[in-house]
Amino acid sequence: MTLTATGPEPVTRAHPLAPRNLLSAAVGSYLPIVLAVAVVVLPLVWMMLSSFKTPTELLSRDLSSLLPGSLAPTNYVQAARDVPFVRLFLNSALVTVVGAGLKVLLAISTAYALVFVRFPAKKLIFAGILVTLMVPPQVSLLPNYILVTGLGGADTYWGIILPGLGTGFGTFLLRQHFMTLPMSILEAAEIDGAGHWRRLTRIVVPISAPSIVTVALVSIVFEWNDYLWPLVIVSNPSMMTLPVGLTLLTNNENGIAAYGVLMAGSVAVIVPVLIVFAALQRYVISGLTQGAVKD
Repeated sequence: MTLTATGPEPVTRAHPLAPRNLLSAAVGSYLPIVLAVAVVVLPLVWMMLSSFKTPTELLSRDLSSLLPGSLAPTNYVQAARDVPFVRLFLNSALVTVVGAGLKVLLAISTAYALVFVRFPAKKLIFAGILVTLMVPPQVSLLPNYILVTGLGGADTYWGIILPGLGTGFGTFLLRQHFMTLPMSILEAAEIDGAGHWRRLTRIVVPISAPSIVTVALVSIVFEWNDYLWPLVIVSNPSMMTLPVGLTLLTNNENGIAAYGVLMAGSVAVIVPVLIVFAALQRYVISGLTQGAVKD
């Protein structure tokens, strides 16, 4: 009697375009993505459409009024009449450019010192920076208000900018990325006589451009959208930023007629930062993943 050895039976795999695989991919991958995008995009689309609607169209429950009857910028004109948007835009632009720029410079210099400069208690200082990420900004609102008003910073640009200059997130992200840089390049530059400033500006910053752009983008979005602190420290309408200036629209407009005007003002606040984000978003993923290193 002869026994023949048989190997394992071949595993049959379904075709990638089989209905079962397509259904699995749709439910497991595409459906969550579509739902996440809808949650983010649909409110923005509704806000933009509402900014062109009349009060009657806003109140109507008819599906035919889902789209505005016309694209006439009536609400935008009314918002510009009620609120000095040009002044508010300049205030927001100045606060954002100066505040975000100083944040990025401080984050770069602090992260460089934590990685490449030898000094005592370096890890303890870094731990203190991480602690600031766990403290909500509302906790420091009252101490900052007392300090800034005591220094005469109420209704001033520097009073709006100063309390937010410390950025634990930017320092943490850049520090983690700087730790991944090849030390051989920096050691060679040091042998050639390059000091800390030259190594920072000629080597570290160019190599770390994606991470720095990510920190800059996060800082720009935060500074532009910041509402609570400018609302507390500013009472003069000519010094208000755009998010705070929307409260003037609420005070000037009443009833259902205010909704379209408020939507127009909200669009005017959101569009600039969306443009900046769209221009820099390709750096965000690479900038965030560059800092993924174990300490």
